[in-house]
Amino acid sequence: MKTANFPFFALLVYFLGVSNLAASPKEVSKISGKIADQTGEAVPYANVALIELDGGLVAGAVSDENGHFLIESTKTAKVKLVISSIGYQTFSTESFDLTEGLIKDFGSLSIVNEATGLDEVTVKASRPEIIIEPDKTVINVEGTVMAEGSNALDVVGRSPGIYVDQEGNINLNGRNGATVMINDRPTYMSSTDLANFLRSMPAENIKSIEVINNPSSRFDAEGSAGVINIQLKKNNVDGMFGNIQVGGQYNGQFAPNAGVTLNVKKGKLSTNGTFNYNEYAAYNDLEINRNFTLEEGISSFNQDSRIASRYKTPSFVGSANYELKPNQNLGLNVQASSSTDTNNSSSGTVVTNPGQDYNNFIESTNESEGTRNRLFTNLHYDAKLDTLGSKFSADLDYTIMDNESSSLLDNNYWSGNNDPSAGYTDQILTLNEMYYTIFTAKVDFTKALKGGKTLEAGVKGSWVESDNDLDMSRSEDEGPFEPDANSNQFIYQENVLAAYGSFKGSFSEKLSYQAGLRGEYSDIVGNSVTLNQVNKQNYFNLFPSAFIQHKISDNYQIVYNANRRITRPNYRLLNPFVYYIDPLTSETGNPNLKPQYSTNFEMNHVVKGAYQFTLGYSVTEDTFMQVFVQDQEDRTTTTYTDNFDQTRNANFRAIVPVEIKKWWSTSNMLQVNYNQFQSQIGEDLLDVEQVSYMARSQQNFTLPKGFKMELMAIYLSPQIWGQGQIQGFGWVDAGVTKSVMKDKLSISVNGTDIFRTQLIRAKVDFADIDTNFRQYRSNQGIRFTLKYNFAKGESFRVKSSTGSSEERNRLD
Repeated sequence: MKTANFPFFALLVYFLGVSNLAASPKEVSKISGKIADQTGEAVPYANVALIELDGGLVAGAVSDENGHFLIESTKTAKVKLVISSIGYQTFSTESFDLTEGLIKDFGSLSIVNEATGLDEVTVKASRPEIIIEPDKTVINVEGTVMAEGSNALDVVGRSPGIYVDQEGNINLNGRNGATVMINDRPTYMSSTDLANFLRSMPAENIKSIEVINNPSSRFDAEGSAGVINIQLKKNNVDGMFGNIQVGGQYNGQFAPNAGVTLNVKKGKLSTNGTFNYNEYAAYNDLEINRNFTLEEGISSFNQDSRIASRYKTPSFVGSANYELKPNQNLGLNVQASSSTDTNNSSSGTVVTNPGQDYNNFIESTNESEGTRNRLFTNLHYDAKLDTLGSKFSADLDYTIMDNESSSLLDNNYWSGNNDPSAGYTDQILTLNEMYYTIFTAKVDFTKALKGGKTLEAGVKGSWVESDNDLDMSRSEDEGPFEPDANSNQFIYQENVLAAYGSFKGSFSEKLSYQAGLRGEYSDIVGNSVTLNQVNKQNYFNLFPSAFIQHKISDNYQIVYNANRRITRPNYRLLNPFVYYIDPLTSETGNPNLKPQYSTNFEMNHVVKGAYQFTLGYSVTEDTFMQVFVQDQEDRTTTTYTDNFDQTRNANFRAIVPVEIKKWWSTSNMLQVNYNQFQSQIGEDLLDVEQVSYMARSQQNFTLPKGFKMELMAIYLSPQIWGQGQIQGFGWVDAGVTKSVMKDKLSISVNGTDIFRTQLIRAKVDFADIDTNFRQYRSNQGIRFTLKYNFAKGESFRVKSSTGSSEERNRLD
């Protein structure tokens, strides 16, 4: 759609949800149908309007995710149906008489892609389109430069308000705790496993990304920062369809990846299967300088480490759907993966003590390996109850996961010029076994009412049990291993029952709304078998949500929303374990960790359907934060996760897309955050605040002869994070893609952190802690991808569903 069409597009969106006319005593007319493209694939979020012959707008709507639309009106006029959607030519029907009580079903209407010559390029083909809805922002990734040659984690990290750190943790609007879903279902992985899974997923398989800053009550209340929902392409081929892709990355270590996707349909049965194998390898060069204040003076520990990590992740995702009746479906989803990882680190530490004219030395090696096996199954049923959009769905989920790991920490201590081989040695052997089972049941009901109003309701239950057995032993001077007192078995049980209701309607032609309430009851028992300690928690909470969309003019609208959210602690963090990272640093669990609660507000200004200016504010109670504690006598550092009393976040976000030339477009984002952290840590009060910002500029070039290029630059200003202070840094990525064989084969080459500037420098200067960090995680590298698409047959749709929401996101 050309720039000149934006006012018309905004006008159509302006009248989305016009429903107050139904309050008239006149009989309501209902105009319905389904919108599809030339291949038969449904076109979601298309704008549909009844237009009078003189150009006046009678009523309008937007097609749902399956391309269906329904327009209701009490007016009488000579009209035509007009359909407009980004990337498609405007479609108009022949004129007809709109009369009271008219019931008219247009069936399936086919719209055509915008025609482009071989040498013609458009901005729409080279950058993701952004659609702003009252409760979410939709980034259309399919067919963009952004998608080609990248993986899913890359694309998520480039979406509005999202930042992915070097560890693969996903941050939304300056806050952690976002829930990541795929095709409306939870990812059920720890942050590490999720990052590896998204790295293995080609971005070409993504249709869109939904960023839901303040989710409605229909979503689980879990995830204080919001929800990121990745919608994969729903490949529609009757017979067989698929793709094969191979590639790899080199950043000092080579890591290959490969994948195959296959869809098969016969009669009423549709099946889909995707197998991916991905390796991720990285070096982590880390410098830590710690100062301890003693009565005699300052004692310094200067440590240099290198950690070599490699993750190997084969995974399978499959689904099958059987059409019982035209409006009823029964389906099965399966996720299975088996991941192995190895982490080998070596470090050298120089210790200086006051009044001592020689140095002490520590050399350490830590060799660890682990395996993670998981199986997720989902059985679901859904039915459409009427032509207005009423529907019913039911889901049963069952998940099992096991995680086994072992590590051997070998330390050697000596002083001055002594022979290191004659020094003192010790070893710590850690064996860890974790098992999880999760069962959930969920029922959802949507009732479409007159006048475009909608009532939603549902109930859900989840039952979780985990068993974590930590076995530690020590050996000194090559002696036998003896049991360590920090060994512990921890059994965790969690039952959550939830119910919600939501209502959507409009106050007037310019004001639409949605309001909901969700209630959740949690019953939790944590049992440390070894320590004979039992911690019990049970609580009931209400989580309201509200949205108001104010369409001020054709080119300007404001969306207000507010909600309350909860983030429960990861199961592993509740285990009172002790894990030694090196002889100077250990991590412990916290069985007293409480959930965190966040109250969120947002006001989003949308100009011409493309430019966003957003103001947000949130207050979080009992925030999860990593706490550093130093033992001045032993000169060791312990980290654990604790509840901060309160954190506050205010943010401003601007998204400005610009078309410079027909072959050159740019998307720019500025995110400004104000963060405040307040908490009592031991005997000291932490009360810090800072304004920080993130700037991102993405340049897209669509060139002749099938070439596409992308250049992206990101800068993060200095920021605080709890006790820590992080210096500013930035980096530049670039990529080029060449398509051949009528776009069946694509070759992509991407360079990451081209100038090797993604360097993390941080410090903790609080109470008696004086520590500096410097880290580089071998982000500079080159990645290549070769992908081949094959297709045969007519279009069809493979459905995918699940009833679970967030339980397995907390496995880390």
